[in-house]
Amino acid sequence: MTGWICLVTGAGGFLGQRIVRLLVEEKDLQEIRALDKVFSPELREEFSKLQSKIKLTILEGDILDEQCLKKACQDTSVIIHTACIIDFLDVVHRETIMNVNLKGTQLLLEACVQASVPIFIYTSTIEVAGPNSYREIIQNGHEDEHLESTWSTSYPYSKKLAEKAVLAANGWALKNGGTLHTCALRPMYIYGEGSIFLYNHIYKALRNNGIIKQSSKFSIANPVYVGNVAWAHILASRALQDPKKAPRVGGQFYYISDDTPHQSYDNLNYSLSKEWGLSLESRMSLPLFLEYWLAFLLEIVSFLLSPIYKYQPPFNRHTVTLLNSVFTFSYKKAQRDLGYEPLFSWEEAKQKTMEWIGSIVKEHKKSLKTKTH
Repeated sequence: MTGWICLVTGAGGFLGQRIVRLLVEEKDLQEIRALDKVFSPELREEFSKLQSKIKLTILEGDILDEQCLKKACQDTSVIIHTACIIDFLDVVHRETIMNVNLKGTQLLLEACVQASVPIFIYTSTIEVAGPNSYREIIQNGHEDEHLESTWSTSYPYSKKLAEKAVLAANGWALKNGGTLHTCALRPMYIYGEGSIFLYNHIYKALRNNGIIKQSSKFSIANPVYVGNVAWAHILASRALQDPKKAPRVGGQFYYISDDTPHQSYDNLNYSLSKEWGLSLESRMSLPLFLEYWLAFLLEIVSFLLSPIYKYQPPFNRHTVTLLNSVFTFSYKKAQRDLGYEPLFSWEEAKQKTMEWIGSIVKEHKKSLKTKTH
């Protein structure tokens, strides 16, 4: 595809900006359109520097704004749709999440058809597959198992429906008579420099005398480095642009993991931060079944109080299950169909993330010194 144009939604986010950085190196790419609701001044400056290599257009707009989507899709060749609201604790209003994650995807698909964009790549999540119970054990799972989340919680439910909509759109007729090719990528829990979830864990630990609170000691997960998830999107774009590969990849979903060791989320946080003096708490924790039923009681309390007061439980059954399950997946299908191999080794990913955590620790110590003087 010569002189092609790529639109990245959620381009100001943790993953989106990584995809943009890799796209800059793609062959024959004429323009990158970076769409998001807001871009930080630092990212705007970085993107402006990339202008020396490629035309990079920043589009500030809402995924629910049909006129904005129409403009963004005009003459576009590939859409990489990462924009969504991630919410594990049901803090964000359900209607807001369903609108952005599901309706926004549907509107983008419609704009895609009207503008005759032939390729649509969707950033899904491992959560569309589960886990549905902490008793369920999935190790080195694969796409042929057809696992599906049964949670009605807003985030996994909205992502599941949005992924179904994207895969069902594969083969749609475009306005110019062409055909739409779609696929979905399901990354594991994504870590790396800039992760808001990792930042929050480290920041809380620093305020807790350097002790990382344990919340997932029973889990076995295979986290994936953000750079490798971004790389998988680039390879999906290449595959769907290849007339020989597109028929095989179109309408498919792929689990995206890498060679990060399988471990609990707590151990991941510890292994990435121990060099900076952080440690895991050693106190005994509640048995898992008790924690699960306590979460259920807190949900009941929240429901009963809802007419007069919005009580936000610190955890719910979904998060207890998510954080304490054995749930790991293979990337063999992505390897076979997309030619996916992790771009960054575990050692590289670990080093980059540790350096970033080090900057957080140093900043925290600096702020403490400022307060005491």
